[in-house]
Amino acid sequence: MLKQFTSPTRPHRLSLRVSKTVCKDAICTLNTLQTNVSALDQVRRERGHPQQQLLATKGFLERAGLSVEELNQLNIIHVTGTKGKGSTCAFTERILRSYGFRTGFYSSPHLVQVRERIRINGQPIGKELFTKYFWQIYGRLDETKGTHGGTMPAYFRFLTILAFHVFLQEKVDLALIEVGIGGAYDCTNIISRPWVCGISSLGIDHTQILGDTIEKIAWQKGGILKPGVPAFTTKQPENAMTVLKDRAKEIGCPLWVCPDLDDYTADSGPVHLGLAGLHQQSNASLALQLSNVWLQRSVPVAPQAMAFNLSPIMVKGLASTEWPGRNQTLKHGAVTYFLDGAHTMRSMQACVDWFTETALQHERNASGPVARVLLFNATGERDSAAMLKLLVPCQFDFAVFCPNITEAIASCNADQQNFNVSVENMVTRCLDNERSWHLHHSRGGNSGPQLLIQDSLPLGPEKKADTLVFPSILSALQWITQGRDSVLANPGKAVFMVKPSIMAKAALLCDAAEIHVLITGSLHLVGGALKHLDPASSK
Repeated sequence: MLKQFTSPTRPHRLSLRVSKTVCKDAICTLNTLQTNVSALDQVRRERGHPQQQLLATKGFLERAGLSVEELNQLNIIHVTGTKGKGSTCAFTERILRSYGFRTGFYSSPHLVQVRERIRINGQPIGKELFTKYFWQIYGRLDETKGTHGGTMPAYFRFLTILAFHVFLQEKVDLALIEVGIGGAYDCTNIISRPWVCGISSLGIDHTQILGDTIEKIAWQKGGILKPGVPAFTTKQPENAMTVLKDRAKEIGCPLWVCPDLDDYTADSGPVHLGLAGLHQQSNASLALQLSNVWLQRSVPVAPQAMAFNLSPIMVKGLASTEWPGRNQTLKHGAVTYFLDGAHTMRSMQACVDWFTETALQHERNASGPVARVLLFNATGERDSAAMLKLLVPCQFDFAVFCPNITEAIASCNADQQNFNVSVENMVTRCLDNERSWHLHHSRGGNSGPQLLIQDSLPLGPEKKADTLVFPSILSALQWITQGRDSVLANPGKAVFMVKPSIMAKAALLCDAAEIHVLITGSLHLVGGALKHLDPASSK
């Protein structure tokens, strides 16, 4: 097909344009799996019968021309947890890549582009590869749906099958597979013989699916354990650890608890982590144990689950790990952004601890007064009011709320479209979050919520307020930065008009020597922000 579009005068530029268009077509088709009736019926049906999820995934896998047995060739490192599973995978992948192994890494959700979910050697697969493999799998499933009741896999299940296909075709030495939700019935759990399993920190999340107690959640997470396959866990709450040990015994899986990171030694000096935050230390220790098991193939290592002397390659791997959107700091001139996709109580507390310490360090070096701004959103069943309460002590000058909509125009990035939640529901959630902030953060002159769209009807009396609601991430960032971030001031970006009374509130932001912005509550919010703050992430 590409040859039909070849131009003798500008072949390279036109090829890139065609490649981009074809990739976008694939992503738009992928997005239909969020909304097609059969996929949604599939999700609803399986919620009441979670065991069906694995059977259904196996069926779709076989329709795609793959088998569970083939997945064993991938030498999979399977990781679950409530908090830190992605960071653990990122540490592990970087360590093993530093040893020269060709790595695959499947994670979720993506921040800016869906291709981020499927990585080879640490990089999202290219647009051409994504398009090629997407249509291979989609075509096989589409061709066979007539004899299977017209069914197609839902969004995440499709991407999981696609990732397995990519890793097999690209002949990776090993694959890091991050669980989507839970473990026992997650569609990644069709893996029958992983190389090693890991469980990061457990907490309360996705209660409608996993259960409302730490014990129920631990049971679900322990479902990835396999007979005879070594497994490691970070230190867990006592009740959760009891459940994990019982699950391991029942399954016949050897389970070890990771030591503290401080217990390891290194001849090359102190161990530094590429990811900020004290909570990353337990993730790093888990990654070291997982890496060690893999390295036993060819490199002598110390006994399992004991601290050992780190090789220079391991030290370098830990220090050079990158995982955007988690305790990430971006400085754009007078504006510094602190981005963290925390969306549970425990992860939000860790975010607050990190922000408090890191922002204070930046403020000490500031040339004058610093304005602090919170940009927040939360989705799903999460207790946003409780998370906001944790954020109150950070002493923000403004609390800004917006839905996970990158920009309020029709050309919004297809990678970040979510058809399962209406815009009305998203905005209502933002207004609810603002009300919760008012309840927690009482200051003189606070008023009811105001939706900051030019010419909209006020939803409350227009008095001085330290909270604002915007219709999109871009409009919120533009107001917060007041033209002081050259990346956002790009002429190519639309500028949203807001009420004069709201612009008047920006005096503090204009007068401050620096503006510090914490963006948190949702990885989707962080991803939408990064699309604008880091243009390279969209290429």
